[in-house]
Amino acid sequence: MQKILIPTDFSENAWNAIDYAMQLFRNRRCTFYLLNTYTPVIPSSRFMAKMIDGVRIVDAVRENSERGLTNTVERIKTKYGNPNHSFETISSFNLLVEEVKDIVETFGIHLVVTGTKGASGVDEVFMGSNTVRIIKSTKKCPVLAIPYHFEYVTPSEIAFATDFNRFYTSSELSPLLEMAKMFNATIRIVHVQYGIKALTELQQFNLNMLRRYLGDVEHYVHTVSELNSVSHTLETFSKELDIHLLAMLNYQHSYMEKMTREPIIKRTAFHTQIPLLVIPELGMEGVSTEAKEEEEVESHN
Repeated sequence: MQKILIPTDFSENAWNAIDYAMQLFRNRRCTFYLLNTYTPVIPSSRFMAKMIDGVRIVDAVRENSERGLTNTVERIKTKYGNPNHSFETISSFNLLVEEVKDIVETFGIHLVVTGTKGASGVDEVFMGSNTVRIIKSTKKCPVLAIPYHFEYVTPSEIAFATDFNRFYTSSELSPLLEMAKMFNATIRIVHVQYGIKALTELQQFNLNMLRRYLGDVEHYVHTVSELNSVSHTLETFSKELDIHLLAMLNYQHSYMEKMTREPIIKRTAFHTQIPLLVIPELGMEGVSTEAKEEEEVESHN
């Protein structure tokens, strides 16, 4: 995870996500791309001002964005001064989700880190609409969502939520494995069931392959009954086992998709109290990319 994108709106919520990322990767050489997007209202009426003190509104908003990014980098360097970390700033007249997609593609970003609430900080919103949109639209790399007010804890206990109905490729599991190895963490595989019953042959096969991928990383399997909703169940599990990071894959019919579709009344209890690592569905595309990279390495050797 050497190239990390962090969107910011200069709120304390966004700073909290930056703060977490700086501590999480303090021992890794990283380039952080700090992004601020702006979409100023362009006056269309002759009665609305196009200028503020002789400066065009678009220019004023852009300058404010660039100044905010410069100040954020200075704040990071003043607090951490980490020689492992370098910074790039991107100020863009664009919609946030579209710009995130473009940057991930253009710069080969390995991870997006974002705060889970917008500036409004409305408690009953599931992670914040922007975060959900980023998770749904980012297909090339994982998204790490940091809750507002969450103070950094070294993630030595990681939960990986899965129903074993899908075969995971090694490229999809690599962000989870990298995180676990980086902190010598225990992975707790959590399977939420409507009613406790034996795994099907397919589920058992997928579990066996998952354990093989995890190799010598310490891991345990936990099967839990659903409490009201998937989100509430995972939150309760995380609290009881003092989980520091919850990871899941985002694909059709996955826990992640279920959680973003749960009725509001069911998910208000789930305020993502711990960081959430959402890994996109890479499938066989990820496998072919991985194979190409291995071939390139071999050809250089």
